Amino acid sequence: MSHSGLRQGIVRTCREMNAKRLNQGTSGNLSCRIDGGMLITPSGIAYDRMAAQDVVEMSIDGRCHRDRTPSSEWRFHRDILAARPDVNVVLHSHSIYATSLAIHQRPIPAVHYMVAVGGGVDIRCAPYACFGTQRLSDHVLAALQGRMACLLAHHGLIVLATSLEQAMWRLIEVETLAEMYVHALAIGEPPRLTEADMNEVFEQVKALNYGSGNGSATTAPPRNAEPPQGRIAERVAPGSADLAGIAK
Repeated sequence: MSHSGLRQGIVRTCREMNAKRLNQGTSGNLSCRIDGGMLITPSGIAYDRMAAQDVVEMSIDGRCHRDRTPSSEWRFHRDILAARPDVNVVLHSHSIYATSLAIHQRPIPAVHYMVAVGGGVDIRCAPYACFGTQRLSDHVLAALQGRMACLLAHHGLIVLATSLEQAMWRLIEVETLAEMYVHALAIGEPPRLTEADMNEVFEQVKALNYGSGNGSATTAPPRNAEPPQGRIAERVAPGSADLAGIAK
């Protein structure tokens, strides 16, 4: 995809995120890897007014190549992309249910097998630090070690992906898991799947090539491979997510 096409995709994804009530106003931000750096959403521009040319190009050393101001959260976007060669897209939102859990500094445990969409046996919550700071970025990197999603205490949610479509799919999945967990907590602390249960989920995904769409098992995906299309992924256009399987 050309930078022009990628810029348009960023604008489209941000507007979709707000339209689906997964974010509000000018909160949240999105970045995509490019050679030598990233494209990232600008600071303080409402998504319905943001144009492709407003998207900011940044070098990996933090230098901007346009006169626009990048999102205040550019540090964790830069640091994630530098540390995670398996990731091309970083999406941050203030979705209601995930943020509600984050306000309580509560991670999402293995209360449902689809917690595996976050890349492991739980979805961690990074400790609180002020937005836009290196301290927050450091907390985020630790929470995302071996994971594809995390909550930010008193702040919001981050998901990682290899494509914009996959990022939106994962955001929907994690927010839906958060909603189910919040409702389950109204009844009481729910029982959790064991580590053995979750390991079985990962092995079943590999054995069935779950999410490939061809119905046949193939060689297990490599470590850090992406999770399959799940129940919520049906809301995304068919074929929009390039997903092969889940790895622990």
